[in-house]
Amino acid sequence: MPRDDSRGSDINYVKEAARLQYNWITLAGLAGFALLSGSALPLLLGAGLELMYLSLVPHNPRFQRLVRSWKYAEEQLRNNQRLNAMFQEIPPEMRVRYAKVDTVCNAIRQNYSRLSSTSQIFAEQMEDRLQGLLQGYVRLLHAAWQHREYLRTTDPNAIQRELANLQKAQDSDTPKVQEINRKRVEILNKRIEKFHKIQENCAVIDAQCAAVEDVLGLIKDQSVTMRDPQQLSDHLDGLVKDVEQTEETVREVENIFENVPEMNGIAPLPADNGDAGGITFPRNRVGN
Repeated sequence: MPRDDSRGSDINYVKEAARLQYNWITLAGLAGFALLSGSALPLLLGAGLELMYLSLVPHNPRFQRLVRSWKYAEEQLRNNQRLNAMFQEIPPEMRVRYAKVDTVCNAIRQNYSRLSSTSQIFAEQMEDRLQGLLQGYVRLLHAAWQHREYLRTTDPNAIQRELANLQKAQDSDTPKVQEINRKRVEILNKRIEKFHKIQENCAVIDAQCAAVEDVLGLIKDQSVTMRDPQQLSDHLDGLVKDVEQTEETVREVENIFENVPEMNGIAPLPADNGDAGGITFPRNRVGN
């Protein structure tokens, strides 16, 4: 189902109405008729009809719902493409972890499908939560892989050594060199701080992934003999919120290190053992 109307506030419905294929076919037909008849009357008639069309159709609630459904489908397609791209990037062992979680989710779906028709509303709620959880789990796995790649290719000892050398030679340098090296020292300290923050976040992501697996396993066990489907649905809802909170914590790494001091045209430092640049996280379900 498309999302609520508040998300459509930034949609230009007039533009969407003008872009409709049938609108262009009608305009082209009128232009062709005017060309064949040698009269400007069809063009004037078409212009009047177009103004009426653009003043009425964009404000029609049914048309607006239709446009929102198109936008929602486009957004879902983009999200699927991003998630599939992330899934293809993670190593095989992480794909195996995702496959196991997906299997547990399928077992939960099967158990919920046995509910009576009056309880199917819980099955629908559970499906939405499972879908969101699988998407968040893929993003967490991808973030964990990116973090580990950063830690693997960055040598903090090399940064520390370079920092010590700069500080040792600072007093003997000329004032201009000292000014440049002070900025380099600040940047190197930022890199060390970033390394430790990413190291910490890597542990947080791993713990959250393990929590997802554990809670889903518990929900699967409880769903076999469930008596209160609403309670299980609430547990899963809480897990989804935990995953979202972890993702937000991970994204804060970039915000912390956005304001790296500028070098005023000076060439950047050479990388140590790999790329030490910033890590980004592209932001339903991923196909295997």
